[in-house]
Amino acid sequence: MADEFFYTTPLHPLAQPLVEQLTWEYATRYGSQFGEPPGAEMSRYPAELFAPPDGNFVLLLRDGRPIAGGAFKRYDERTAEMKRIWTHSDFRRQGLARRIVAEVEAQAIRQGYGKIYLTTGFRQPEAKGLYLETGYTPLFDVSADPAFYRKLPFEKELVAIPASAVRPPDGHAARSAA
Repeated sequence: MADEFFYTTPLHPLAQPLVEQLTWEYATRYGSQFGEPPGAEMSRYPAELFAPPDGNFVLLLRDGRPIAGGAFKRYDERTAEMKRIWTHSDFRRQGLARRIVAEVEAQAIRQGYGKIYLTTGFRQPEAKGLYLETGYTPLFDVSADPAFYRKLPFEKELVAIPASAVRPPDGHAARSAA
């Protein structure tokens, strides 16, 4: 059971489970809560925004099958905006989202960013917990009812780790779509 990071675009056929499951997730959790059709978030940004040099899109593949993914796009000159963090419904509660967040952060550093900004929705307590646990600073009062804010913003200063200190776990690799 070999896992590998695969850099591609949201339009790649391997990305379809991510796109479809996230669209369903947003539609069922939020409906038209934000005054838009259910799932509108997934068509808000063109795929090109999640491509180098300003962004990137990564899948975690297990034996060639997408099990998690995430992306970022340019927010400002030194800040990337993380988006589309997803774990396949059959593989949740295994720390895969944490791995994706770490990989997205590392790639943002490689592309010259020094900070990550993100928002998550008030009906995603597991995402709020993930970002708090991985060192993100909430830009809202965490003691308040999340529904008051609706969108929960976070940020994190990125720190580059010397390449000599980084060793991918055995069986883990990264490749890009050609």
